[in-house]
Amino acid sequence: MSKKLNVYVPDTSALINHTVSELIKKKKIKEKSVIIIPKFVLSELENQANKGKEIGYLGLEEIKRLKELERENSLEVKFEGRLPTMEEIQLSKSGRIDFLIREIAYEKNATLITCDYVQAKVAEAMAMNVIYVEKTIPEEELPFEKFFDEETSSVHLKEKCKPLAKKGKPGNVKLVEIDSKILEREDLERMINNILDFVRLDDRSYVEMNKYDAMVIQLREYRIAITRPNFSDGIEITIVRPSIKLNLEDYKLKDKLMERLKTKAEGIIIAGPPGHGKTTFAQALAEFYLKMNRVVKTMEHPRDLNLPKEITQYSPLDGKMENTADIMLLVRPDNVIYDEVRKTSDFKIFADMRMAGIGMIGVVHASKAIEAIQRFIGRVDLGLIPQIVDTVIFIYAGKVEKVYELNLTVRTPTGMTEDDLARPIIEVRDFETGELEYEIYTYGEQTVVMPVKEMLSTEKKESAIEILAKEVIEEELKKFTKHPEIEIIGKNRIVVKVSEKDIPRIIGKKGKTISELENRLGLKISVVPKEGTLRKPIAYNLNEKGAYIMILVDEEHKGKTVDLYDDEDYLISPTVSKKGYIKIKKKSEIGKKVISAHIKGRLKIYG
Repeated sequence: MSKKLNVYVPDTSALINHTVSELIKKKKIKEKSVIIIPKFVLSELENQANKGKEIGYLGLEEIKRLKELERENSLEVKFEGRLPTMEEIQLSKSGRIDFLIREIAYEKNATLITCDYVQAKVAEAMAMNVIYVEKTIPEEELPFEKFFDEETSSVHLKEKCKPLAKKGKPGNVKLVEIDSKILEREDLERMINNILDFVRLDDRSYVEMNKYDAMVIQLREYRIAITRPNFSDGIEITIVRPSIKLNLEDYKLKDKLMERLKTKAEGIIIAGPPGHGKTTFAQALAEFYLKMNRVVKTMEHPRDLNLPKEITQYSPLDGKMENTADIMLLVRPDNVIYDEVRKTSDFKIFADMRMAGIGMIGVVHASKAIEAIQRFIGRVDLGLIPQIVDTVIFIYAGKVEKVYELNLTVRTPTGMTEDDLARPIIEVRDFETGELEYEIYTYGEQTVVMPVKEMLSTEKKESAIEILAKEVIEEELKKFTKHPEIEIIGKNRIVVKVSEKDIPRIIGKKGKTISELENRLGLKISVVPKEGTLRKPIAYNLNEKGAYIMILVDEEHKGKTVDLYDDEDYLISPTVSKKGYIKIKKKSEIGKKVISAHIKGRLKIYG
C-alpha cells in the first residue's frame, strides 16, 4: 500500500512533547501537508487538562501552536474521527487510545508521528510509515543551574521580578539578588517546558504533584515548585537544592547520645525552624541506621531527601499517607523517616506506626524544642506521648542545640503539696544533664505545660498554683467574664475580681457554677467586684401589653444595656429602647421568669 507522505497523524505523546511543531520548524514536515488530529486525542487532552494535569495543557498548547503555523507554512490542520466512548476512556491506560490513533492513520494512509517507542514498533509491524522522535536529555546545563553556586540553597524566580537566591549556611542564610534582569512570563514558561522535557526523559526525576497551577517536581537533586495564576498572582518557580550532605559523625555528638540512638531511641522527633538543617540531620540519621544493617524507609510529600538507593522513598499512595502507612506495616522496616509531620493526620499516622513497633523518626517544624512535643497534645492521648516520642533532637543553625528525653510518672506536680493532686505527669528532661525542665499534665479541663526549671529559678519562686492561676484558671474564668483579675491569698485559695454584673454568672444558681469550678480546679475561689464596676439599682414600672411585658425605666438609660436579676440570680441583659422601654415576650422562658420575680417582689434592675 503506497503511503501519502504529506498526511500526518500525531499521537498524544507527539503533541505533549511539541514534536510536530519542531518537525515543521526543521522543515521535516513540508508545505501543503495535512496534519490530522484525531478527535479522541483532543478529548483525551481536554480530559487531562480538566483534571489539572500539566500534560493536558501541554498538548492543547501544541495544537494551538499548530493552528498558528498553519498559514505561515501552507499547512492544513484538521480534526477527524469520533469521540471516544466511556469504555475506551477507561481502557486508555491499556492502549485503547493508541490503537484508535493507529487505526485512523492506517485508514488515511498517513504517517504516524510518535514519541512512544512501543507505539512506533507496533505501527512498523503493521507496515505503516512512522516518524519516531526519541527525546534525548540535553547535554547542556538546565537554564536555572547558572543561578546556583556552592553557597546557594534555593533560587526564587517570579515574573516581573529579579531573580533571588538564598545563600549561606544553616542558621545564617541571606536572600540576595543574583541577576539584574527582570524575568518575563515567556522566560519562565520556556524554563518550565525545559524542566518538563528533562523530567520526562530522566529515570532519576519525577513529577510529585501534577496540577497546571501548582506542580512539585523532583529533578535529580533539585526540588522544584511551580505555581501559576489563579493559584498565585504570577508564575513563580522555586528551586531548592541540598547545600550540604553530612554524616552523623560530622555533628560530633556525645557518646551518651550516640549510644541512645543506637540502642534505645525508637520514637525520635527532629525539630527546628525552617532552614536550620533538620532535613540534613534526618538524612545523616537514615544513613547511620542503614550502616547498622537496618531496613530503612521514608515517607515524604514531596520526596526530597537525598538518600542512597538502598533506602526506598515512599510518597502518599493514591494521595493519602494513610495508604502508604498500611503498605509500610506490611514491609516491616526497622526505621522510618517521616518528613514532614505537620497535619493532624500526620501525627496520628506517626503515632499508629510507632505503637505498631516501628522505629520512627519524624521531622517537625518548631521554634523551640518543647513546641515539638506540644504539637502532639490534643492529637494523641496525653499518656501515650512518651511511648510515641522518647527523644527530641532540636536543630538550630545546623547544630544539635538541645536533646530532650520523655518519661511518664505519677506524682504531685512540682510546686503543689496536696496528696490528692497527684496525677500522671510527662517529665521532659535535658538528656545530657537529666535536669527536669518541663512537666506536662492535665489540670481541670486544661493540659498544662509547666516550665519547672523557669519556675524554680524565678526570684519570686512562684508556686505551680500561681503560674496556673495566670494561665489555666484565667482561661476557665473567661467563659464567664472578660479580664478577670486573679490574686493568690493563701495555699490553694484565690480571689477573683470581676465586673459586678458578671458575679451572678460565675456564682450560678444556688452556687452551683462556682462549686463545679472549684472542684474542677482544686481551689477555693472568692469572687468580689472590681472597683468602679458597681452598678446602681434602677426604678421601673412593669405593664403587660398584648403578648409582651413592657418595663419602663428612667430616660437616662435610653439606648443602654441594663441587667435583670431574680434577687441574686441573673436573668438577662436587654437594651432599653429609645422610648425608655424594655420589651420581652410573656410566653418566652425569660418572660415567665421576669413575671414570676416581679410578682414575688424579687425583680431587680441594675444599670
